[in-house]
Amino acid sequence: MTAASAGPDGPPGSTPQRSRGVALVAAAAAAAGVVIAVAVTTSSAPADSADDRAPTPSTETVEAVSRPPARSVRVPAREAVPAGSQINTERPDLIVLPSGTRVRVRLASTLRNGTFAVPANIDAAGWWDGGARIGDPFGAILIAGHVDSAVQGLGPFAELLGVGTGDPVVLESRQLRQAFVIRSVALLPKAELAEQSGLFAVDGAPRLILVTCAGPFDADAGGYQNLAVVTATPSGGVEDH
Repeated sequence: MTAASAGPDGPPGSTPQRSRGVALVAAAAAAAGVVIAVAVTTSSAPADSADDRAPTPSTETVEAVSRPPARSVRVPAREAVPAGSQINTERPDLIVLPSGTRVRVRLASTLRNGTFAVPANIDAAGWWDGGARIGDPFGAILIAGHVDSAVQGLGPFAELLGVGTGDPVVLESRQLRQAFVIRSVALLPKAELAEQSGLFAVDGAPRLILVTCAGPFDADAGGYQNLAVVTATPSGGVEDH
């Protein structure tokens, strides 16, 4: 099963945008000062005789009024508190089947060849770490388990071969609990599983996908030829437990 720069300041040697803005402002201010100085210098009248000069009006000096420095206000730091609308998600570590059987769920990944590494212990199931979690608002939570073992016998996931629509399933994690209701049960040839990748997509409506092997069993062809795929949807919200 298949899971699925330039720096903020621009290229080297360039002036950061913010610094460039400051430099432009400074240049403009300097240019303005030059223009003013030139205007003052060139606006002086030609020198006349002392007798022809008009009396120079007296100038008043305006003293700058000093202001007291602004007072700083200290705001005590507060510990951040998550918003009530913040989504809390956790990976499932327990599944309750319709019969009430409780099965431990372990983290499982895809191998290099693209297959899903289901736990060898038939009393445990594997949660695909590339899928959704309890509390996610979209995507598929994929959990798979062996139907049986030549050494260990029949496993709890063999129950999936007899479930029906409307049956309940519950997922639990360390702190969360979510109930689901089975909507469909389908048999798929193992060879066609790759074509049904949309079942396990991380987008779309939230759903729970349970998978186990199903007959017929053909030792010469590699064992079980089909997969039982159970699809369930949330029947309620996520709860703390």
